[in-house]
Amino acid sequence: MSNSADTPADRPARPRRFRPVRLLTVGVFALAGLIFWMSFHAAQGTNLRTDASMLKLSDLIQERSRKNHELEREAAAIRGQVDRFAQRDSGTSAAEEARLKALEEKAGTTRLRGPGVTVTLTDAPPGATARIPGVPEPQPNDLVIHQQDLQAVVNALWQGGAEGIRVMDQRLISTSAVRCVGNTLILQGRVYSPPYKVTAVGNVNRLEQALSDSPTIQNYMQYVNAYGLGWKVDTHRAVTLRGYSGTVDLRYARPVNPVTP
Repeated sequence: MSNSADTPADRPARPRRFRPVRLLTVGVFALAGLIFWMSFHAAQGTNLRTDASMLKLSDLIQERSRKNHELEREAAAIRGQVDRFAQRDSGTSAAEEARLKALEEKAGTTRLRGPGVTVTLTDAPPGATARIPGVPEPQPNDLVIHQQDLQAVVNALWQGGAEGIRVMDQRLISTSAVRCVGNTLILQGRVYSPPYKVTAVGNVNRLEQALSDSPTIQNYMQYVNAYGLGWKVDTHRAVTLRGYSGTVDLRYARPVNPVTP
């Protein structure tokens, strides 16, 4: 019997071990290839980052707001035709027509012209810091217009005897709600960004005094002085407010399955 050691060639071949790392590597490359193929197929030679289908949410909101404005104008024109036909065929007396006109004026659905004021509110400039010694540096919420600021102006103008109020380009009526989401205004289905303009028709002196007397506006003025929020009041010898052109029907919730006694 030979005592020489076996050489590697003389040893029986060992079966290769299965290595999961190799399978994982193959899977990663396969997945990467699939992603590249899908990206190329979707792009078809165009830049995915600037494709029209990748509009920002803010762009979509602005587009819907413009569409709502167009639909409101069309609906207002149709309602005007219906009102004219109804008035022609109603056979109402002159007294009844005068009463209806007075109610329309109070409802804000007719054109209004007279002296008035315009209040403009604006966010603080970018990078605004404290302007008064001892005042803490502002937080982000301190530098933008909030819902309570706009509502304070509207309330003060009503308190000052305003005959009619317009916010941006829309006439307010009794069911109008001034609402803000972030630093954008949502009013009667449309979206606005600052600067915000509030115009009122009425006695100019009373309107200005009501603005000065409002505690909420006095608080807002502290932020104007401290951080540079925008505040401007312009007076008008004559200004025209268009009538409200949206629907005046009241909308309210109804039960799906009303309970019968």
